[in-house]
Amino acid sequence: MPLSEYEQRVLEQMERQLTSDDPRLASTLQSRGRRGIGRWVIAGAGLLVGLLLLVAGAAGSQLWVGVIGFVLMLASAVFAFAAPRPSGPTGIVDAKGGVGPRPTSNRPTGNRPTGKARKQRGGFLQRFEDRWDRRREDRGH
Repeated sequence: MPLSEYEQRVLEQMERQLTSDDPRLASTLQSRGRRGIGRWVIAGAGLLVGLLLLVAGAAGSQLWVGVIGFVLMLASAVFAFAAPRPSGPTGIVDAKGGVGPRPTSNRPTGNRPTGKARKQRGGFLQRFEDRWDRRREDRGH
């Protein structure tokens, strides 16, 4: 049953709102359906061959054939559902338009203190002991 004109307009408005509110989520949702049929065919063939090897290994009492079949099935499933790698060059585009390697940074990530700040704060056990002492002092012990 096709959508009415009103439903189509509402759906398009919701799509525009989602794109403006969270463009990263919108691009992720749009890119989900862009997998090639070849990826599914290869994964299906791998699953089928893996299943046949697993059954043959079990029927013939040969453990190694069954293990190979299981590993092949697992690898095919991972291949089917893993995000495809982006095609083309990856890295940083320089001023000339070429692509260079990504710079390696020794800069810390997140809010974790490093070096001097970590030494000033003390380790986990020191902080734990400080909290314990404060609690005991607050209770009057």
